[in-house]
Amino acid sequence: MEITLLAPAKINLTLEIKGRRPDGYHEVAMVMQSLELADTITCRLRSDGKIFLEGNHPEVAWNETNLAWRAAWLLQEVSGVKLGAEILVEKRIPVAAGLAGGSTDAAGVLRALNQLWNLNWSREKLAELGARLGSDVPFCLYGGTALATGRGEQIQPLPALPQHSLLLLKPPYGVSTAEIYGLYARMGRSQQGQTERMLAAVRTGNWQEVARHLANDLEQITLALAPDLKELKEAACRAGCPGVLMSGSGPTLFALINDEAQDQELAQRWQEAGQVIRTKTGLPLPLPGEEQM
Repeated sequence: MEITLLAPAKINLTLEIKGRRPDGYHEVAMVMQSLELADTITCRLRSDGKIFLEGNHPEVAWNETNLAWRAAWLLQEVSGVKLGAEILVEKRIPVAAGLAGGSTDAAGVLRALNQLWNLNWSREKLAELGARLGSDVPFCLYGGTALATGRGEQIQPLPALPQHSLLLLKPPYGVSTAEIYGLYARMGRSQQGQTERMLAAVRTGNWQEVARHLANDLEQITLALAPDLKELKEAACRAGCPGVLMSGSGPTLFALINDEAQDQELAQRWQEAGQVIRTKTGLPLPLPGEEQM
């Protein structure tokens, strides 16, 4: 028996840093949006309790340090189930990109094994467990459009936005999320109120309003470390894109695309700077028990 499902990437429509928490994490408010760009997770049932993980990306460690393996182990440990699984991850989401590629794989494994092992946990219970793995994992269990608060693990689903075309640019390098947050603590300034303005824009269902309020407190830090990204963002603005922003701690940029001519012009400008990906915004994920076998 096996189950195969998609694990979508995410972008940040906002990333607002509220301050430092006593536990060392940052208090944040983020409006998150899932994408059609996704990895594929296949889990095959094992009766011996063993967990095996393999994948197709040469730069990813497919062993016990991988978040997807840790997700399977943690679910097995907490639920007390005696079953195991063979997990295959087909990656399409760039790594170290600010697109939650590792977190969504972990969430995908939780979703798949919840059904494969007949646990029938609610999404809320899975999200509580997912928060132990990483701050982005709970959102990756919901998908669609959502407000994330706390350290990112508290999820409030929002009305689904109409699907919209995007171009992503992943430069040929990554950045350290810990380093970016550390630099922000010393140098950064928050754009207070950005998330409230975005929530109002999301409720209109109008992407032009959403584009006007895109904001990311970490963008200023990453652009200072990678000046080429600033020029690439400006190129998207010159192409007439209604909204351009860095996702998460970066370095991936996304641009909202209005038409094919705009798509072609920006793709041509961006293609020499890294990996260009065409995708669309995604819809909320199925509830537990509704995954396709």
